Amino acid sequence: MALRLQVTSCSLILLGLLIAMVVQQSSARKLTDGYDKDIEQFVNLKINDQTNTHIKEVDDGHPKMSKNHKYAHAPSHMEHLDPLLYVFFTLSDLKVGKKMPIYFPYSRPSETPKLLPKEEADSIPFSSSQLEYLLTLFSFPKDSPQAKAVEYTLKQCELESIKGETKFCATSLKSMLDFATKMLGGDTQLKVLTTTRLSNSTILLQNYTILEEPRETVSAKMVACHSMPYPYAIFYCHCQESNNRLFEILLGADNGDRVKASAICHMDTSQWDKDHASFKVLKTKPGASHVCHFVSTDSLVWLAA
Repeated sequence: MALRLQVTSCSLILLGLLIAMVVQQSSARKLTDGYDKDIEQFVNLKINDQTNTHIKEVDDGHPKMSKNHKYAHAPSHMEHLDPLLYVFFTLSDLKVGKKMPIYFPYSRPSETPKLLPKEEADSIPFSSSQLEYLLTLFSFPKDSPQAKAVEYTLKQCELESIKGETKFCATSLKSMLDFATKMLGGDTQLKVLTTTRLSNSTILLQNYTILEEPRETVSAKMVACHSMPYPYAIFYCHCQESNNRLFEILLGADNGDRVKASAICHMDTSQWDKDHASFKVLKTKPGASHVCHFVSTDSLVWLAA
C-alpha cells in the first residue's frame, strides 16, 4: 500500500524529485554509479560539524563536544546534562507554545567528511579487526582523538542489534539507499525527512518554542540514518519493527532563529538498554514509557512514498 508523505521544505521537495529520478519502483533495478550529484551534495550538507566535533574531541572512546561551541542558557535543573542530550521529550510536550531547550548542530560544508563513490568505499576495510591498518591509512596516531573516533564508530557499527531492529552502517550513498529500499520494500519509491535550520545561526543549544500544531506523518515503517565520526561519511542506519510515530515541528527561538524539525517517538522501549541516555533525561526506564527525540540536522529519515 502506497504511503503519502508531506515533505518539510522546498529543499526536501527538490530532493524527493531527485530521488525519484534515481530510485526505481522495481527491486530489479539498482542505482548506478551515476546517481545525481545534487543528492550527494544535499547529503554532504547534512553531515555537519557535529562529525568534526566528535573527531576532534573523543575521550576514552566516547565522543565529546568541542569546547568552543555556542550555547544559550539552559534551565538550571538540566545544566548538569551533556548538551548533546537536549533532544529527548515526550508526546505531552507536543503542543503549541511549549518551550524547551534543544540541541541542533549546524553545517560547515567546507570542513565535513564527504561521501565516497561506492567502489572506493568498498575498497577500504571497515572493520575493527583492521583498525591498525586504517589508522595507518588515515595517518592518525594510535592514541589521538581521531583514532579513538574511528575505533568508536567501527565498534558501534559492529554491535549486535536489539530485538526487532535491523541495522547497517552505510559507507556510501548507494549503499544507504539500497538498505533503505530493502527495508521499506523493493517496489517502492523513497522519500526523506530531516531537520533544517531556517536561519543562519551558530548557536547549538538554546530554548525553542513550538510555533504551530505539530504535523504527524503516517508511515508503517521508516529507516533512520545518522552520520558517524569518521574521516569520510558514514551513516548508521537502522529500522525497527516496533511502533514509531513521526512528526514535523516548526520551532522558534527567542532570538528569531527558526528550525523546521523532524521528530520520532518510539512507542515501545522495552528492548532498550537500561542505560540509554533518554531514560536519564526523561527519568523513566525501558518499557515504562515512550521516548521521543528530535532528528539531528545531520540525520536522514527514509520512508516509502
